[in-house]
Amino acid sequence: MLDLNGVLQRIEAALCSKQPLSIVRVGDGENLILAQNSVWTMEQVLREEWAKRANRGRKGVTLPNLALRDEMADVLKNADIVGILPADDQTIGVEEYLKRPLTDQVFMHFNIHPRCTCHASVNRRLAGSPGFWSMLRAHRILVITSRADELRQVLEAEPYGLHVVHALSFSHYNDMERARNWLIRHPDHFDAALISCGVNAVILAQMVRDLTGKVGIDFGKGRNILLKERF
Repeated sequence: MLDLNGVLQRIEAALCSKQPLSIVRVGDGENLILAQNSVWTMEQVLREEWAKRANRGRKGVTLPNLALRDEMADVLKNADIVGILPADDQTIGVEEYLKRPLTDQVFMHFNIHPRCTCHASVNRRLAGSPGFWSMLRAHRILVITSRADELRQVLEAEPYGLHVVHALSFSHYNDMERARNWLIRHPDHFDAALISCGVNAVILAQMVRDLTGKVGIDFGKGRNILLKERF
């Protein structure tokens, strides 16, 4: 399992050598997406508060969504770095059974064996890492999120000072095809993408890697930290 410095080194190496890289993360939401009609019944999934909030328009996906489940399983088999929660995790405030125990169940079911892992909350540490922002200043940045223009403004200002070449709005799984088409049309427009789209970021980070050969980072709640939102 990579620590923060290990993740930073992998990002820097990919950017400097112009090699593709995907960093994705698995938390309680991703676990529930993968659990749909696999290790849990759909009824079990839909009883969870996360699923209820999703179906009230709060999570960027509407359940059931077996297409996203299968896409996510495929991505987790091929991503370069997969963030997972350690067994004793206290960073995510949900019931223990929704964290590492469920990750282990769905990974076993789908035969997922990540190439390399890090802590699932690495995005929060990246957000507070001066070295991360210093590294990105030398490169062209794409942001993909629901509040794309706001995040762009923050990232372009001090203390970040990034060169954000495009802010791609993404609010729901239904936006996936539009995002895919943009990436296909602009493969050389950016060097790294910061993606904060809930569970959809897992798919988008790998999409960036595979379609453009660039660095795709599931930035998650790193956006909330920068925009000073509540989690």
